[in-house]
Amino acid sequence: MAKFIKEISKKTGMVPGTLVHVGEKRAHDIKCTVFSYDADSFQEKEVKNVDECLSVKKEAEVNWFNIDGVHNVDIIKKIGDKFEIHPLVLEDIMNTSQRPKFEDFGKYFFIVIKMLYKGGDASEILAEQVSLIVGEDFVLSFQERTGDVFETIRERIRTNKGRVRQKGVDYLAYALLDAIVDNYFSIIEELGEKIEKIEENLLKRPSPRILQTLQNLKRDSIFLRKAIWPLRETISALTRGESPLIKKATVIYLRDVYDHAIQVIDAIEAFRDLISGLLDIYLSSLSNKMNEVMKVLTIFAAIFIPLTFVAGIYGMNFKYMPELEWKYGYFMVLGLMFTIGILLLAVFKRKKWF
Repeated sequence: MAKFIKEISKKTGMVPGTLVHVGEKRAHDIKCTVFSYDADSFQEKEVKNVDECLSVKKEAEVNWFNIDGVHNVDIIKKIGDKFEIHPLVLEDIMNTSQRPKFEDFGKYFFIVIKMLYKGGDASEILAEQVSLIVGEDFVLSFQERTGDVFETIRERIRTNKGRVRQKGVDYLAYALLDAIVDNYFSIIEELGEKIEKIEENLLKRPSPRILQTLQNLKRDSIFLRKAIWPLRETISALTRGESPLIKKATVIYLRDVYDHAIQVIDAIEAFRDLISGLLDIYLSSLSNKMNEVMKVLTIFAAIFIPLTFVAGIYGMNFKYMPELEWKYGYFMVLGLMFTIGILLLAVFKRKKWF
């Protein structure tokens, strides 16, 4: 959180629309891939520089420009000038801390969404901002790095499978959103499996290591909620079909994405409640364990208190104590102490204190 605030503070005092990259530092070159297609034709081209990317003619019905990397101010500005994108939109593209949202600018609409994937050690959940600009005959998709969940869409375009080649830019935007949201389910499923495993171990043998794992899971659930919860409002705005670029036929598909987003959000809320419950169980287990220890110590103390009392009496150095001169006095006192201990154990056992 401190790093996040530090990154945002770089823009303090700047003029609105000033392009400043806010996010993880990148060293790789920006990569651009162009898919131009319609029902009868298809062309795929990977270009090495932005000038070559911008020189591609939009001759097909749908032209998908996928840009990997948003850290270069000059390149993002050139793309914005080419497609007449508002400076505030370009600013949001480079500010990778944006929450999911939808904005309609008439000639095009702008979508921000978070793409989730597993970290290098497969235990950390990472988020990448994906920005979509959908125009009359083009879709611009901006990603922070190379690698995404869109390969199935690219394959459907190449092989002309499904409806994507027969539909327009709005359907392509739906397909990209659907791929991102569907990937949420795999992340949620892995999180659910972790919670189930922790629950089993917690009931058997609670330990400080489990507490650390629960704290990590709680952090992940908060992170997921922050990345996914605003998606409900974003897709809801798309399903209203207020933009002229979204056809009525596509709204039906967007409603399906909305249903999936609701399912993911409900699962996250359920996991948050479950993790909170597991934390309570952990604390209760520690408390019960401490109570068991205290109960054992109390039982021992309760047994030895009367024995100590008897020993204290016969430890007094009075001259005229009748039992001191008795031949069997020592054994009698030991027998009395042993009898008291047995009686106390029997009483505790009857009361089911152990």
